[in-house]
Order: sequence, then structure tokens, then C-alpha cells
Amino acid sequence: MKLLTEELRAQLPPLYSQDGLGGKAIAYAKFFTPSAQWTWYVLEWDREDTFFGLVDGQEKELGYFSLRELESVRGPLGLPIERDIHWRPKTLAEIAPEMFAQEGAPT
Repeated sequence: MKLLTEELRAQLPPLYSQDGLGGKAIAYAKFFTPSAQWTWYVLEWDREDTFFGLVDGQEKELGYFSLRELESVRGPLGLPIERDIHWRPKTLAEIAPEMFAQEGAPT
């Protein structure tokens, strides 16, 4: 399966374009390991190899990850990372509400 289609390439915003949006930032793609508990939600892309998004693995954290690395990784059963073909864009607050619960709280 191709992780990054031409349609998705055109849809992904450039790096830093959602900076400062917090839970309102939109994840446009979801990659996952079918034989492990890792998921990558793509927010932005540098148009070459580097994504920025939410990584849900041993813990949930925002960070950078590489298309080439995702394409080369195999899970414990030897299966490659896949793209969720049914994914529809969602905000980070919808994906990980526990990470952004304080955004709407009064100070």
C-alpha cells in the first residue's frame, strides 16, 4: 500500500502552518502498524520526507517522523505500516482529548 498518495500530498499543509492551533490542529492522515499498537497522525509535511504530527506509541506525543522510515518499518509479524483508507480529517482534540482538555478551561 502506498502511504502517501498524490491526492494526500496535495492536501497536506506545509510544516509549521498549524503551529499554535493546539487541539484545533487538523490531522489529515493516519498511519498504523497492523500488528502493533503504534499510530501516526499527520498534521503537516515538508513536501520531501518529514511529517509533523501526533505519535501514539508507548505514549502520545507531538513530534516529527519520516516517510522513508515509515515505509521501511515492519511490525512484529513482518507487516508494513499502512494508511487508514477510511480516515477523515479530525482535530487533535478529537483524537486525543486528554492532551488538550485544559485548552478550554478558565485560567
